[in-house]
Amino acid sequence: MAGMEIEFKFHVPAQRLKAVEAAMRRGSVVRTRLQARYFDTADQALAAEGIVLRLRKEGRRWVQTAKATGDNALHRLEHNVDLGAAAAGSAAPAIDPQRHHGTPVGERLAKVLAASGAPLVERQSTDIVRLTRDVRTSGAGAAVVELALDVGKVIAHAGTSDERESPVCELELELKRGDVQGLVALARRWSQQHGLWFSTVSKAERGARLLAKLDVVPAVKAEAPRFAGEKGELDGRAIQQAVVASCLAQMLPNASEIAAGSTDEEQVHQLRIGIRRLRTALRELAGLDPRAGLFDSAEWEPPLVEAFRALGQLRDREQVVKLAQPQLRDAGAPEFDPLAGDEAAAEAPSPGEVMRAPAFQSVLVSLIGFTAATAAPHASAEGAGQPASAPLGATEARRHLRKRLQRLHRQAVRDGRRFESLSAEDQHRTRKRLKRLRYLAEFVAPLFADGDDEDEKSSPAERYLKRLRPAQDALGEFNDEAVALALYREATARDARAWFAVGWFSARRAAGAKACRKALGRIGKAPRFWKKRN
Repeated sequence: MAGMEIEFKFHVPAQRLKAVEAAMRRGSVVRTRLQARYFDTADQALAAEGIVLRLRKEGRRWVQTAKATGDNALHRLEHNVDLGAAAAGSAAPAIDPQRHHGTPVGERLAKVLAASGAPLVERQSTDIVRLTRDVRTSGAGAAVVELALDVGKVIAHAGTSDERESPVCELELELKRGDVQGLVALARRWSQQHGLWFSTVSKAERGARLLAKLDVVPAVKAEAPRFAGEKGELDGRAIQQAVVASCLAQMLPNASEIAAGSTDEEQVHQLRIGIRRLRTALRELAGLDPRAGLFDSAEWEPPLVEAFRALGQLRDREQVVKLAQPQLRDAGAPEFDPLAGDEAAAEAPSPGEVMRAPAFQSVLVSLIGFTAATAAPHASAEGAGQPASAPLGATEARRHLRKRLQRLHRQAVRDGRRFESLSAEDQHRTRKRLKRLRYLAEFVAPLFADGDDEDEKSSPAERYLKRLRPAQDALGEFNDEAVALALYREATARDARAWFAVGWFSARRAAGAKACRKALGRIGKAPRFWKKRN
């Protein structure tokens, strides 16, 4: 059985397990013991490509499954082969990748194995008790969703006498048929009622981490959107979905790690970048499809802003001190800790608490659902007579994006000319606009690329972005010093030695503002890649 799996997976906190299990049992449930064996090459070639090859005993039946990452956070390529019931005392069937021949996931599997040339070995196993139940949703988002509560463990086989275990406690919601929005509504309800959080860590990945003895995984950084199809055929809705999916591809893995307890600085930093990119996308791309209610800022803005600020308060204060202390020491400042006795910082929520907040999780679920939803049929959006409720067609979408880019570009140039005379609030707003210009340019650059320059580092878009970087650096340093100035000014109430830093940073403001003005002034001469070329 081959297909595209659409599902949500949530981590269930141990203290919520009884309540979740009780809620599952309010309907007709099926209990199954799942004993799975996972195969890969010794150098984990399949894991590196997001592919899972599994042999699982489901009750008495053996099923071989191949999975691979799909187009977005909800999609998974999957192919299952039922190998029949196991005879009493019989050994497990042998793994055979050829069973997936002729399927999309089978083609990816065969390609990776052929390139590796290494044999398959059992890398890990799982022992899970699963409770399943089907739930029907009604109304506009009618759907049949399978709920699966998995409790058990992952076992990594590192050697003949070296086995490592990791507990599993998760709830999966899989769309069996119907509307994705029915799945989204149900996922939001269960996550909100039971304090669950979206997790990107599969059982196979848990095992891989055990094998590698990894406590912290590298932070996920931003990547360019992947636009499906020809750029001249992409309507506004398709552009929105691809860009939001790109933002989530950075946000979700980092948010998942932090929600689970990681305090890794780089994960927090990359998550904040992801949130900023997402806010840019939701703001600047809203006009591409008037029907996309998710782009109503009243729904998404408050939780994202709150999470961004909370993570910033935790990270920025520590980072600013790390950067400022060496400079102040060289300037002869007295030694002291500006964060000592900071009650506000001590009472601030942890990064994990910020990520597990119900409002933030609700926004994530809605956004994931948006990227997977199929647009409702509509009349052609090209040319005159375009329906008000339809997404912009390809030509109109690019025209709209040109206007947004040009507007942000002009604002950056205008603010640059008078930067030194702007208020502190407007200077900060200029920095945020410049970031929005950069992110929007990165998002849509492929839509304006010629065939000859689409993948070139010297493309018009890359040349434009290169012109922005000196201004970004200057404004970033100026902002860091503004944060430091405010932090040390606040610290004067606790320690008079902070006045040295206040004076030192205050004296640097004029020179910093001048550097920003000059850097912003150079943007005006940058050739704009979105301009039509002859």
